[in-house]
Amino acid sequence: MPKTMFDKIWEEHLIRDYGDGFGLVFVDRQVLQELGAPWFDPLKKRGLKVPYPGYNFAVSDHSPQTLFAGRRAQELRVTSWTRAMRERSAEHGITHFDIDSPYQGISSIVAGELGIALPGATVTVYDSHGCTLGATGAAAWASGAGEVTQTLATQTALMRKPPTMRINIEGQPGAGRFELTTAKDILLHVIRKVGAGNAAGHAVELAGSAIRAMSMEERFTACNLGVELGSRTVQVAPDETTFAYLKGRKYAPAGANWDAAVKDWRALPSDAGAKFDREATLDVNGLEPQISWGISPGDVIGISERVPDPREAASAQERSRVEGALSYTGLKAGAAFEGTPVDFVFIGSCANNRISDLRLAAGLAKGRKVAGSVVAWVIPGSQLIKKQAEEEGLDEIFRTAGFNWGEPGCSMCGGQGNGFTETLKPGMRAVSTISRNFPNRQGRGSITHLASPAMAVAAAVTGRITDVRKI
Repeated sequence: MPKTMFDKIWEEHLIRDYGDGFGLVFVDRQVLQELGAPWFDPLKKRGLKVPYPGYNFAVSDHSPQTLFAGRRAQELRVTSWTRAMRERSAEHGITHFDIDSPYQGISSIVAGELGIALPGATVTVYDSHGCTLGATGAAAWASGAGEVTQTLATQTALMRKPPTMRINIEGQPGAGRFELTTAKDILLHVIRKVGAGNAAGHAVELAGSAIRAMSMEERFTACNLGVELGSRTVQVAPDETTFAYLKGRKYAPAGANWDAAVKDWRALPSDAGAKFDREATLDVNGLEPQISWGISPGDVIGISERVPDPREAASAQERSRVEGALSYTGLKAGAAFEGTPVDFVFIGSCANNRISDLRLAAGLAKGRKVAGSVVAWVIPGSQLIKKQAEEEGLDEIFRTAGFNWGEPGCSMCGGQGNGFTETLKPGMRAVSTISRNFPNRQGRGSITHLASPAMAVAAAVTGRITDVRKI
């Protein structure tokens, strides 16, 4: 019987079937961030040690300062959370990429660039964006507090097998300028059409010509945004692009083991004729740059479209929701969205702060200046990305243009940086490359518009929401 990619991975890792869809599965890799330090404590109370320390990794990404502190002294980025994770990791023999590590960065960035997440592997991440790592063909999902402790103690996870869904994305976006309509734009469009939360609990596979044309870094962005569909996991089938990216990574197989692994990985893609519980197909041919207008990742329009009018809503409930979103964001129904003034621009987060994102943003920022009414931050995703960007001179391009260049971390994504103080002030309007725009996401009373790095630069240098193709 033909099988989906997720079915193959589930069957390979299933230890015990408890019935009613529940199973105990082996976890190949667990990735923690420093806020997970307290979940080691139940082990100590029970006199337990982590049985597979080599299968567990920790990073410091949520609480460290990302701006200014790194220029003075790295030790100023230490927080009570990073100290706690350092102590727990040392006690149990777990590798911890702390603030002084050359591999420090955001968990879902680090696990990808180091080859911790591999095709066919099960990977749990103590972060809601763990499904980012499904870009490698891994089955990666976010874990909660109790799940972290269980995996530390047993290297297993108890979960209900999720239903499967394939989203086929076909066509070539843009009009001959693909670099200005990016993977971020494609997935924002997908969330708009499928609906935020409308793939709740599913193991989603992204497929189709638009996905196959993406680089690995773009696939990471695509899988990152996929969680906003409500997905349990999001995956892209491994192919030559995947293998080329992973070869030589720190934790990837090498030599004969590499050859054997690739042979196995080639059998992972869903079989022809495999049945998914749900399937959707979207055409993104000619898609223009996208941006969010409201307070849900599904509140998205093309940059040339006007702000939605609640009177055109399909139901009374949707009308009320749109009215609430307009009230929060201060936008006028039916008005042009382009031209709306902005106060802040943030280029960062595990959605869009890889080297390709920074190259694109720097290329557009070069020779331009951030508008006087705007504060703009660029936060690289990891120390490896920061180092490469600085070797290429991207940091100087950003600084010359008036952007602030920072240290790796979650930063302004949810206001976590510097002990949860890197936030926007009430009423500030931001264009951000993050993946969530809920009320208060980047600070109490702040307004967030989701966009690609290209659109973020356009907003920064013009001081207003602008079609990047016009600059």
